[in-house]
Amino acid sequence: MKSYQYLQKRKLNTFWRRFYYFIVSITLYFLLTIVPFSTVNAQVPVPTPTETPAAINKGSLVELGGEELFRIRAGVGAFSSEERAEAVNNRITKLAEDPSIAVEKITIDDQKQTTNLTVEKRVLLTITDADARLADQSRQELAQNYQEKIQQVVAKYRIERSPDYIRQGIIRSAIATAILVGTLIIFAFFFPWLYGKVNNLEGARIPAVRIQGFELLAATRVSRLLVSLLKLVRFCLTLGTIIIYVPFVMSFFPWTRQISFRVFRYFLLAAETSWEAFISYLPNLFALSIILFITYYFIRLTRRFFTSIGNGSFTLQGFYPEWSEPTFKLSVFLIIILAAVIAFPYLPGFGSPAFQGISLFLGLLLSLGSTVVVANVVAGIILIYTRAFQIGDRVKIGDAIGDIVEKTLFVTRIRTVKNVIITLPNSSVFTSQIINYTAAELDPNKAPLILHTTITLGYDVPWRKVHQVLIEAANSTQYILAEPLPFVLQTSLDDFYVSYELNAFTRNPSIMARIYSEMHQNIQDKCNEAGIEILSPHYSAVRDGSQITIPEDYLPQDYTAPGWKVFTQGNILDLLNNQSLTSKHNSPKEGKE
Repeated sequence: MKSYQYLQKRKLNTFWRRFYYFIVSITLYFLLTIVPFSTVNAQVPVPTPTETPAAINKGSLVELGGEELFRIRAGVGAFSSEERAEAVNNRITKLAEDPSIAVEKITIDDQKQTTNLTVEKRVLLTITDADARLADQSRQELAQNYQEKIQQVVAKYRIERSPDYIRQGIIRSAIATAILVGTLIIFAFFFPWLYGKVNNLEGARIPAVRIQGFELLAATRVSRLLVSLLKLVRFCLTLGTIIIYVPFVMSFFPWTRQISFRVFRYFLLAAETSWEAFISYLPNLFALSIILFITYYFIRLTRRFFTSIGNGSFTLQGFYPEWSEPTFKLSVFLIIILAAVIAFPYLPGFGSPAFQGISLFLGLLLSLGSTVVVANVVAGIILIYTRAFQIGDRVKIGDAIGDIVEKTLFVTRIRTVKNVIITLPNSSVFTSQIINYTAAELDPNKAPLILHTTITLGYDVPWRKVHQVLIEAANSTQYILAEPLPFVLQTSLDDFYVSYELNAFTRNPSIMARIYSEMHQNIQDKCNEAGIEILSPHYSAVRDGSQITIPEDYLPQDYTAPGWKVFTQGNILDLLNNQSLTSKHNSPKEGKE
């Protein structure tokens, strides 16, 4: 009765005292459960011991509002312990929900073989000798303990569901919500201010990390690392505040109190499990840190080496400077692959069936879908080291003519003279004919690029005159070199005309189209000035009445063109028959040279 009166007088602790006890309980739980770290490897599951039936059968629970009252371990007659517990639960719940029945009316009725707890002559619970024996108490002592427990819990049950208590819970929830919002607002202002302070101290109060003059971490990187650490602290504090807030507010109401305790236990269990796994994983984490440290600084050393080759401060015989960047990328790829192979055994879950299944799936996926990718990568590497072209070169690949704007391990991109970007897979580039117009420009020891164009003229135009006119047209063209001299080649003697090819040197292959256009214009102008008609004549003439096409310089001085002869229709037929008989008579005999 004393505990019931005490509960009636005090009703409930104040809000701040509840909050203080709540925080203290959380701290004690962490100290008692997390500090004794487990040294068992987290990757190896620890088998749980099999519980005996005696340990499992702890009795049937009797509770009210989620709070345990006692356990019934023995049955009575045909009723099992579960059935007895269910019946007692229903009776106590009805008692607690009926405020007209005072808890003082719960009395002890001691019989010869049983002891009963009654309420207004109605049996609430029957205690047998078996119950007392399992509880290691007498029936009277066990009944008195049950009576006090039921009175306390029923009184508390009624108080917690009273309108005044619900009103206090709402007020406390509002106060806790205000504290949560205020805390988050403080975080929102305090941490950005702290980030700015750390950035302002860069270089002054936050120096670079050096070892005997070798800079391991720059001051900028150190400040970024500190800012990232502060962001992690902010995240953890925000998460912890929310984790404390949710169960704390839910504990103000009897309907959600058990849920809040259960949720909070889940969080604590997850935190405990994660912390133990982290502690057991520390050796592997240390090994991974060493691997990452060595890999990072080995990549930095490799970058410095290839940068020195690229800018010319360090040379290797037979290794071209333009190879430095792609070689560095390949080296980084190989270094990362090697580091991954070394680090794989230290990863969480390595060797588990899930890890092996994912590895097998990824390997199968890569083997089935990477054929074209591998072909493009191999072709890209070969194109890099064959030096077929460089960025900015004017090239012709297949039907595409333009400047190289990008070359990667997968594709090559060309910008045409019309500013159209053409993307070509490296596998198709590798199997196509590549014409590089800029290659001669890069080597001063070789002759410049030769631009050439062809015109056809009749046999009546002297070839020496044609050569002179074409060379003058080339010399009049901008960006055509005076040295070496342009030259003309006669590439063919066709049935009706001669093909003349003009060849001229230039060091500006990037404007080939403009140079060709200007050269063609000058060829037209120079030919017109020299009285040369640019055409390819096709003759259909009777030879005895036509002007000969040999240039005049090669004709005799007394040469005159024969005149035209007019024949009647019959004379023409006779003339043609005579000419056919003459040709047969003059033709060589068979087998005679």
